[in-house]
Amino acid sequence: MTDFTVVQRRLVAAGYNIGSIDGIAGPKTYTALLAYVAQRPMDAVAELGKALATFAPQYGIDATPARLANFIGQAAHESGGFKYLRELWGPTDVQKRYEGRADLGNTQHGDGFRFRGRGIFQLTGRANYRASGQRIGQPLEAQPELAERPDIAVHTACDFWQSRGLSQLADSGLEDTITRRINGGTNGIVERRKYVARAKGLFA
Repeated sequence: MTDFTVVQRRLVAAGYNIGSIDGIAGPKTYTALLAYVAQRPMDAVAELGKALATFAPQYGIDATPARLANFIGQAAHESGGFKYLRELWGPTDVQKRYEGRADLGNTQHGDGFRFRGRGIFQLTGRANYRASGQRIGQPLEAQPELAERPDIAVHTACDFWQSRGLSQLADSGLEDTITRRINGGTNGIVERRKYVARAKGLFA
């Protein structure tokens, strides 16, 4: 398991109120981690931090610094620094192409908008909402807006991480491959690398 003592000391030194330095990563430690990486106030990400404290251990994401740093860094990029749990909608030309995309399971009129990106990993498409919802026990296909709820936003991301084998990639140092698994390409790869590096700096 990851030793959080050094991380906690560095967070306290950086001005984050996590309580006692005890090596136990609870909601305050995770909240401070998210706030530090995204450079936002702790209260702005408190609900996400609380959820991550619950789900990161369940999915083994806290087992190594590489896993946790890559997870948080990728999530920070996908959510605009943990500001957006729902995709900003224009619609842009790319978003217009969500409509009717068989690979996303968008088979009904309006699915592109209905199943737009949500959560800290921007879950997208009817098929992905259905599959993730079935795995985590939430009716996401029937109620897609649930994916915006902070606890579910984190849970779907942890589920995605596990379903795509991203812990193994993180442990192997294949960080750009993680980007491709999440994004389908290399969109925002420079910013992703910066977020991941910032997170890794706490553990180094």
